[in-house]
Amino acid sequence: MKNELHDRRGFLRKSALATLTTLVGTEVVFANTIPRHYRPLGFDYNPLEGKSPDMKVLGDKPWNVETPIHLLDDAVTPTSKMFIRNNGLIPEAPADVNTWTLTINGESVKAPKTYTLAELKKRFKSYTYQLVLECGGNGRSGFEPQTTGNPWDQGAVSCAAWTGVRLADILADVGLKSDAVYIGYYGKDPHLSLDPAKVAISRGVPMKKAIEAETLIAWAVNGQDIPLAHGHPLRLVIGGWPASVSGKWLHTIAVRNKIHDGAKMEGHSYKVPIHPVQPGEKIPETPENFRIIESMPVKSLITAPATGAVFSAKRPLSVRGHAWAGDRAVASIQTSIDFGATWQPGTLKPAKNRLAWQQWTAELSFPKAGYYEVWVRATDSAGITQPMVIPQWNPGGYLNNACHRIAVKAV
Repeated sequence: MKNELHDRRGFLRKSALATLTTLVGTEVVFANTIPRHYRPLGFDYNPLEGKSPDMKVLGDKPWNVETPIHLLDDAVTPTSKMFIRNNGLIPEAPADVNTWTLTINGESVKAPKTYTLAELKKRFKSYTYQLVLECGGNGRSGFEPQTTGNPWDQGAVSCAAWTGVRLADILADVGLKSDAVYIGYYGKDPHLSLDPAKVAISRGVPMKKAIEAETLIAWAVNGQDIPLAHGHPLRLVIGGWPASVSGKWLHTIAVRNKIHDGAKMEGHSYKVPIHPVQPGEKIPETPENFRIIESMPVKSLITAPATGAVFSAKRPLSVRGHAWAGDRAVASIQTSIDFGATWQPGTLKPAKNRLAWQQWTAELSFPKAGYYEVWVRATDSAGITQPMVIPQWNPGGYLNNACHRIAVKAV
């Protein structure tokens, strides 16, 4: 027994050193003198490595990093410009993809089943979709009075190209009972307290959303392995709904016979009041007072030029950006240079696929030199238009889809 324990400790030490060597990209000099139980600094993962230097850090425990809006100009968001939103800690080191597994279990599966990553890739057809992932609290800083949560401006959104297999295909292979109504995910992100008995976040969606064609179990983004900060090696990706339902570091999906009751499904987390409330009002966090956020509201951004642009009044100003509408499509886009008194139509491109954002452009002429604000608003396929002002206040600071504006100067 003692020899087995010694061998195991030796194996773990060698594994840790191998991992550290991989992380730092070179030999660990004097590795044989590392004190027992000492954690080398090289294990401290920096999620900002490879990111644009202009990214805005809102917090590092957990890591929450926002993308300035002018960096969101790409049709497909590069990983270097993707926002980071976490509820727990990022796992300490990249996982071994050869041993990673996904388990499908829960009350409403006929029998639990586990797949390796290699089996997922081999047994099921893979798909690639551009999908909008937006934090439910994007725009939270605009609410008055301020609410709980990260004070996002408008940059907690991305639209990257995700590759993986359809969750629907995996669930069909497992076999579901007739009472299946919801799924819930579990990832390997540690709780902030480091208490192994606590789960950082475990959210889910109704079966109808879970089995949509675009709901993926993904291992790649923009043609590369998913970075650790974004869920390596496996992530649930569900477009159009709050990005909190797209679980990172995915290892288990539970098929439930009730609304999933995991961490961050309780209280008013990712929920809004069913009835209007006064700003700052506290109401009991009960099911009759709150509803779970599902499809995100219609929204648009001006990504070029950046606010503060100076240009010649003698020539039209080219303006562009993106628009999206949760589960719906965007039907039209309009801009205004007179604080919303009048609106002019812009040109809207079709989406690459369902649940991707749509690029828009406009050529704006200005009557004379001076200060202006360019406003944009989108209308979705159901005829719903973005509000010009901050929408109804809610205690979580969710779903702010007021018109985006930039300041410009014509000379």
